[in-house]
This record gives sequence, C-alpha cells and structure tokens, in this order.
Amino acid sequence: MLQSINPFNNELLREYNEHTTEEIIEIIDLTHQAYLVNLKSSFEERSEKMLTAAELLRSQREELSILMTQEMGKPIIQSRAEVDKCAWVCEYYAKNAADFLSDEIVETDATKSFITYNSIGIVLAVMPWNFPFWQVFRFAAPNIMAGNAGLLKHASNVSGCALAIEKIFEEAGFEKNLFRTILASSSKVKAVIENPKIKAVTLTGSTPAGKSIASTAGNVLKKTVLELGGSDPYVILKDADLEQTVNACVIARLINGGQSCIAGKRFIVVEEIYDDFVSLFCEVMKSKKMGDPMNEVNDLGPQAKTELRDELHRQVLKSIEMGAQKLLGGFIPDHAGAFYPPTILTDVRPGMPAYDEELFGPVASVIKAIDQEDAIRIANDTPFGLGAAVFSQNLALAESIAKNNINAGSCFINTFVKSDPRLPFGGINESGYGRELSPFGIKEFVNIKTVFIK
Repeated sequence: MLQSINPFNNELLREYNEHTTEEIIEIIDLTHQAYLVNLKSSFEERSEKMLTAAELLRSQREELSILMTQEMGKPIIQSRAEVDKCAWVCEYYAKNAADFLSDEIVETDATKSFITYNSIGIVLAVMPWNFPFWQVFRFAAPNIMAGNAGLLKHASNVSGCALAIEKIFEEAGFEKNLFRTILASSSKVKAVIENPKIKAVTLTGSTPAGKSIASTAGNVLKKTVLELGGSDPYVILKDADLEQTVNACVIARLINGGQSCIAGKRFIVVEEIYDDFVSLFCEVMKSKKMGDPMNEVNDLGPQAKTELRDELHRQVLKSIEMGAQKLLGGFIPDHAGAFYPPTILTDVRPGMPAYDEELFGPVASVIKAIDQEDAIRIANDTPFGLGAAVFSQNLALAESIAKNNINAGSCFINTFVKSDPRLPFGGINESGYGRELSPFGIKEFVNIKTVFIK
C-alpha cells in the first residue's frame, strides 16, 4: 500500500494499492501496443495533442497545484509556477520537435547520405517527489514528440500527481496507454528495467539510486540518462553587487524548501566581502516566512517527509559537532508538520556533512575563501557537478570563470541556477550524465541512424 501524507499536518491524504507484478507486465504490454499504433502518427498530429496537453495543464492549474502542495508541501505559488512550466515545455517540443529530428544531409562519397532519427519504444522514467510535475513533463514531452512511449514509476508519496499526469496525456488525445503510471515500490523497478519491451531508462534522484539503476540497465544494455544529486557552489567575488547577490542566494537556497538538486548549497565568499555578505544573508534569510504552504504569504513550507527533515537535521547537528557555527535556524520546530527553518552554517570545512554532502533542505553552508583562485578551488572540491553560479560585476571575468574553471553541467552568472526548456540540463561526475531539454534532450532516446546510398 502506497501512502500520500500531507507533510504540513502529517494527515493521510490517500492510500493506493500497488500494482502487482502481473499488472505491471500487462501495463507494459499495453504501452508497447500503444507505441506500435503511435508509430503511424506524424509530428503534426503529435504536436496538436501536445499543445492540447499544455492547454489542459493551464485550465487545470489550480487543482493540480493544490494536489502538488498537499502531497509534497511546496508553497502554492511555486506549485502554480511549476504547472505553467510544464505547459511551456509541452509547447516548446510541440513547436520544435520536427525541426530537431529532421533528417540531416551529410556530404560523403555516397550519392546521398544522411542522418535520420527513429523512435525506440518505451522509456521508463523513475522520478522523484521534489518537482512532481516538472520532472515528469521534461522527460515525457520530448519523448512522446519523438514517437516513444512513456512509463512512469513516480515517488510513492506523489502517486496522486503521477495519476493526474497520466490523465492529462489521455485527455489530450494521445493513444490510450501511450503514457502510463505504475504504482510500485522501488523493489519492483529492477524487473521493469529487465523487461524486453523497455528500451531505455531515465532517472532523477539520488546518486546511490542512479548507480543502482545504471547497474541494472547496463546489465541488459539499455541506455540511461541520470540527473542526480548536487552540492552546488555559488562563487561570490569581491566586486559582486551585494544586495542582488544575497537576494539570488536566498532564493536559490529556499526555493522548493531547498529540496532541489540545483539549489545553491555552498556559498563561497572571498574574504574582502565575507562579513558584509554574511550579515545581509542572515538578515534576508531571517525575514522569510515559514508556515502553511497553502497561504500565499509564506515563502517556505514543510519538507516533503518527516524522515527527510530528520535526516537533514542530523547532517546539521553533525556539522556543528565538527566545528561549524550556527548563525540561524538549525532546530526542529515544536509543532506538527515536517518543518525545518531557514538555517545558516559558517566555518564549514571539508569532512563535515555541510561541506561534503548534499543538504536537501533550507540549510546554507557559507565558506570563506582567501581569494578568487581559492574560491574556484573550493567550488570544484566536490564529487558532484550539476549547477553552479558566479557573482561579479566584471562580466567578462565571470564568463571566463563559468566557461573555463567551474566543473558543472550549468553555470549561471549573477542569478540562481534554473532549468529552461531551451537549454540542455544535466551534470557530470556523481551528478550523473546525459542531458534533458533543448535539442540535446530529445535526441537522447532515439536511434540516430545513418543512411548511405551509393
């Protein structure tokens, strides 16, 4: 039995019966049949349906946002923005997929030679709870437009969101069963990957989960795209606009309750402005309101699960025990709900959880750097490599650092890191591999075929 529990008050929202092994096999078979029928559809036909999906998202925005907030606790304003972003990615691929996957002529010694892109079948998506709609749509929109089918194994606490997404695609007019959800525990994922009708796997989640999925898929020679954890560094140089920088850093740390792989986590400040940054950072973080996520005045809701909040607190306490200084927060509130307040730790050093590990919640690690070179060294002193940011009014310098010196899949300048349908998204090292979004994302799960005519 899968349970959806409201993290605001710990009340049970709904229980869902898990699909049995037999039911999962039947769903896979039905999805494969739908894929074979859908092969006959054109880009134009798929585009029309994908645009309808975008319209449905917008027309159902409020009810979908409430569902999201109730199931995982993000502030309702952020839930609405997430639904809007899902509609955007649907429109982006509806309008551009045909161009992205059009045949490419290559001049060779052939009479004619070209590259063509063919769909491959069912793509399994193992998705997390932190962005329960966006994570799914950024995989589903390009893959369905490419002619693939989608099978979703969502996090158990957002099963309502998973079923709502399935319904959106069916109501949009896509072939019945072309996109399906399986309600199952993680223990059943291995058998799903090994099913011969599953052709590829994409996962967004923790690094250990990614390694497990990649191992299983590798044993049966199925391609994977992995978007995993991060300990994203924000490098703050001496000439940064302090007010602009602090505001961006606070958003980066608190958005979605700090539960984002690309959230700013390690704030690396050169010593010339360190004290001023810390003072203003504390002031702005302290001003943010925590409470009922359905109340639009609140900036921070609960963490998604009590056990996740408790693990975050353990990391904070361990870091303090090892010498970190707590300037703000760092306690479990004495009331219902999986709440954790905005927290700032300083004197953070290697060996501490606040330095080495991903803190998946509203906890900022502030680290003093001697100078620019030291700040870059600290930024790269991590096994992860997902997002990063550089703050400086010298844009040429910041661009050079972002381009040449920071080891990450994305590096933003003078703003916080975010995903955009038009730009490739993904990481390196223990943050995973492969890319989502943009033309790169839609080409991850297609057969890139050479045709040579003599």
